[in-house]
Amino acid sequence: MRTPPLRSAVLAAAVLAAAALAACAPQDEPTVAATSAAPSACTPDKLATLAAGKLTIGTDDPVYPPWFADNKPESGQGFESAVAYAIAAKLGYAKDQVVWTRVTFNNAIAPGKKTYDFDVNEFSITEDRKKAVDFSSPYYDVTQTVITVKGSKIAGAKSLADLKGAKLGAQVGTTSYRAITEVIKPTAQPAVFNNNDDAKKQLQNGTVDGIVVDLPTAFYITSAELDNGIIVGQVAQPAGTPEQFGLVLDKGSALTGCVSQAVDALRADGTLAAIEKQWLAGVAGAPTLS
Repeated sequence: MRTPPLRSAVLAAAVLAAAALAACAPQDEPTVAATSAAPSACTPDKLATLAAGKLTIGTDDPVYPPWFADNKPESGQGFESAVAYAIAAKLGYAKDQVVWTRVTFNNAIAPGKKTYDFDVNEFSITEDRKKAVDFSSPYYDVTQTVITVKGSKIAGAKSLADLKGAKLGAQVGTTSYRAITEVIKPTAQPAVFNNNDDAKKQLQNGTVDGIVVDLPTAFYITSAELDNGIIVGQVAQPAGTPEQFGLVLDKGSALTGCVSQAVDALRADGTLAAIEKQWLAGVAGAPTLS
């Protein structure tokens, strides 16, 4: 079913937000201020998209569950595919007006002209990345998680200290890698991989003792892709700063404000929570390493 136009959704979001502030701020309230944009400018006939009347959304190739299903972002299946289509609908785009394009993780956040209107690919919002690209309001709070296999020397690790002598790895350019270098700080130089498929292969052949991925991915990999996979534990956020996923847009994009408003409206009306419940249910309960 098509969602309400953005104008009415934004007004509803404002009422709900005011009510929430009167009580207390919700824990998942966005921490990134949205760029202002007049709601009347957030319609397909007004938005300056790459292709008139179309919304071009970028993501990597391949993409993985639970974020996408069967490497088919156009299916609407999986958390991030569902979020992308909900945002498109909130902006007034029907499903057949959405065009997907494939962009590698590093290219998507590199400076320069973009081949997408926004990109969705588990991008954590960081100050360094904001120097090169815009981010929407956050749509998901996430933690990084260490996984391994039975028989590994870190299979029984209970603390960060237990990981000091481990050979760990993560995808290049990710906050997963930063979790290793900035939080775990092992004595061995971390391994860097082009993608999680490469990381899993090296974990399976014993080149590394463990790899770091986000928590929902950790649950999927250990339950569906690794033989004898184990979740060792979540890595605490540095200085208590929450890590959040945001949609990536070109630096200074005219679309940023409208996309953020759409995300905020979907959070306020419960759509994001419903999508999270549908696709990420059960990804909780892993111990936190300290």
